[in-house]
Amino acid sequence: MPIPIEAAIATEDSPSRETRTPGRSTWDPRTLAAFRQTVLEYYRAHGRDLPWRRTRDAYGILVSEVMLQQTQVSRVVEKYEEWLAAFPDLESLAAAPLARVLAVWQGLGYNRRALALKRLAEMLVALPGPPGGAQLPREQAGLRALPGIGPATAAAVAAFAYDEAHPFIETNIRAVYLHHFFPDETGVHDREILPLVEATLDRADPRTWYYALMDYGVMLKASHPNPSRRSRHHVRQSRFEGSPRQLRARVLRLLLERPGSTMAEIAAELEHAGSPVGERFEGVLTGLMKEGLIERTAAGYRIGP
Repeated sequence: MPIPIEAAIATEDSPSRETRTPGRSTWDPRTLAAFRQTVLEYYRAHGRDLPWRRTRDAYGILVSEVMLQQTQVSRVVEKYEEWLAAFPDLESLAAAPLARVLAVWQGLGYNRRALALKRLAEMLVALPGPPGGAQLPREQAGLRALPGIGPATAAAVAAFAYDEAHPFIETNIRAVYLHHFFPDETGVHDREILPLVEATLDRADPRTWYYALMDYGVMLKASHPNPSRRSRHHVRQSRFEGSPRQLRARVLRLLLERPGSTMAEIAAELEHAGSPVGERFEGVLTGLMKEGLIERTAAGYRIGP
């Protein structure tokens, strides 16, 4: 997937850039009704059966939303069920060692997201209340105050867990509106799309509507030139092979297998495995320590506590 939608919505253009508005015919009630009918009819015939769509548990839905950021759905299906088997609730996640959390997360990439999930679980479990009663806040402000949760993730949790209607955009939703309402435009900003998302939002059943939009967007990307390329926020994901991201992932994997390894031992093992460390190696270790993913002890490096 492209960049997280939280960052996309927050991006601001130069003040001199004029925001476009779709023509009046786009906003005609009959046009909007036909658009909704097209999306829903596709969903009724081809909607995907995904495990996180079978629950209204806010924690389970949040886990799926975080996993789905820039990760293929097929990979998330397997990892989602493994994660919930290991950490079925906030209490079990908060109590788990970070090494265990990262071990379960392996294969999804972007390990900072696993760390953010653990940190928010720790925050919520530490709040006053009966043991075993930790819950995600229902209010948007409360959700957005937690680590790793931005406006779109908070709105998605509200829609899928509580049937609360808040307009938001993610990559597949963006593709649908670009395809239908901006067919000849390029460089379209999300703030040009968001009014249409709000105008077409099914406030009685936002859960079904957003699932329908997402599945319709997946179909469009498979059957048309990707409409998202015409978005101002579309960013091609950088090459993973040989990147600092790959080096970070391999350092973490090595420390999960061999905690306490020294810098020299880590470098030697990576070189032996065909991963030249180069000049970036020390910077990668420093970055992982600053993020709280690893720590340095007298014996060597290990996954953070």
